[in-house]
Amino acid sequence: MLKIGIAGFGFMGRMHYRCWKALPDVQVVAVCDSDARALDDAAKSRGNIAGAEGDVDLTGTAIYDDFERMLSSEKLDAVSITVPTFLHAKCTLAALEAGVHVLCEKPMALTLDDGTQMIRAAERSGKLLQIGHCIRFWPEYAKAKQIVDSGRYGRVLAATFQRLAATAARKAGTWFADNTLSGGMAMDLHIHDTDFVQCMFGMPRAVSTGGAPQSQGSPAHMVTRYRYDNDILVTAEGGWAMMPTFGFEMRFHIAMQRATLRYDLQRDPKLLLCPADGEPVAPECEAGDGYARQIAHFASRIRGETPPPVTTLEDSWNSLRIVLAECESARTRREIALDPPNSKEASCAV
Repeated sequence: MLKIGIAGFGFMGRMHYRCWKALPDVQVVAVCDSDARALDDAAKSRGNIAGAEGDVDLTGTAIYDDFERMLSSEKLDAVSITVPTFLHAKCTLAALEAGVHVLCEKPMALTLDDGTQMIRAAERSGKLLQIGHCIRFWPEYAKAKQIVDSGRYGRVLAATFQRLAATAARKAGTWFADNTLSGGMAMDLHIHDTDFVQCMFGMPRAVSTGGAPQSQGSPAHMVTRYRYDNDILVTAEGGWAMMPTFGFEMRFHIAMQRATLRYDLQRDPKLLLCPADGEPVAPECEAGDGYARQIAHFASRIRGETPPPVTTLEDSWNSLRIVLAECESARTRREIALDPPNSKEASCAV
């Protein structure tokens, strides 16, 4: 029986709670949040994507308001770090030093130095550290990568990714609105697509980003072109300045030589393959969502199993590096090189 703790019980903490509870031989034994109100109205959804709502019965679960006290008081196998972004590194380091496996939400940290410290701490402790880049595990995204990697429809000519939300309006007055605490839209929202671009195509040689409006060094809306050695055109757009009635949208289009892939969260079927010959088809995808699949993957690793690799700490660190370069590009209005160029393929087999 794996004994799990959760640090932070907002939307993402509740999502992790739901996913852990769904696994066999797993028990969520402790939850920690410094804000007592976080445990109120636990059945209410608070995020863009359904899944964290539903009855949350914490009867028999130890409740803490101090993370280090939870670590010292409970015999945990692993902990989900779902606290505000600026606390990711601090909590991860404390958990690893306590001898506990860690699943930390993305981004891994706000700075590359903090990310490096996290990686070194994992190496010293001998414990697993996984960063929650759930889009790599999202069934339709994973299927799209599988199709592209098969080469059946030729090489990719162009790809565009889009993620739009009303976070700025919905989270006004919270830590999300302070870019020094959250990293802003680029770190909280756009990094999903940046990480998947790296997953799909490897590290870009450079990025060129337009962003507006600027706030504390991070735009509320941005569009990036990722430059590669070949002539592939890869772009991603992210923004959280939409109005509350807009809701949330995520989508992509991938144009290959002999087919086009289209994904849209709001359409049915969500993923569609349009070949040069024949009718469009909806590829069969794995069940579940990215949150559940990433936690099942992590649990498998804790148990000593060897599932196919989906993400690495190097990938997570590089995604942080790319996003920081995008913010610099938006601020300076010039292309930012990512030296030294890295032509290796990201380890993202599913």
